[in-house]
Amino acid sequence: MAKHRIDDITELMEKSGLSRNSINKLYRETDLETIKLETLVRLCDTFQCKLSELVEYLPGE
Repeated sequence: MAKHRIDDITELMEKSGLSRNSINKLYRETDLETIKLETLVRLCDTFQCKLSELVEYLPGE
């Protein structure tokens, strides 16, 4: 967020169109198994990055 000069969750909500609940779920790392792909795609669009830059999958964890 800092790299893109986004100061808080409210600003991220405005830029991405995501709800506070969706952002908080990622921030707090709770219920990650229910994160929608659409949410991750919107973040990728907002931060102009690849999905692999947001998510790391470690088998067996």
